[in-house]
Amino acid sequence: CWKRFRSINKYSIGIEICNPGHDYGYRKFSSRQIFSLLKLIKYLKKKYNIKKQNILGHSDIAPNRKKDPGEKFPWKQLAKKNLCIWHNLSEDELKKNRNFTLKPNEEKLFFNNLYRIGYLRTKIKKEKTNLIKAFQRRFRQSLIDGKIDRECLLISKKLI
Repeated sequence: CWKRFRSINKYSIGIEICNPGHDYGYRKFSSRQIFSLLKLIKYLKKKYNIKKQNILGHSDIAPNRKKDPGEKFPWKQLAKKNLCIWHNLSEDELKKNRNFTLKPNEEKLFFNNLYRIGYLRTKIKKEKTNLIKAFQRRFRQSLIDGKIDRECLLISKKLI
């Protein structure tokens, strides 16, 4: 699991995709970029025997410093090619659980789920908010508000 390493860069292959980013006119990735990325990830996964749960974004690793690749990145498309993890919940099922506030024990369960899939632990409130946003940018791209609701909890449970 990638969370065990002090310096993940020592054990990583970084891929940068050209995009101005959130502060400079963040835009959708081109189909050409994604096509090339799919080929590259397939090649690297095979060559280095990389597990799909270890295909990550910068914000998964450093949620307090990074927002990329962001909510416009097609994680679901990569998952359909078995290149990364994703949940199998329907949009209807998810949206009916949106904005339902969690009980304290459910909030604790949500964070435990995140830790189990590799996100780092933190007790600092601002860092927890960044962690939630990183999770949402990846797995609930239609709403990034830094708030945990039943939708986020359901997604986190499915990823375990």
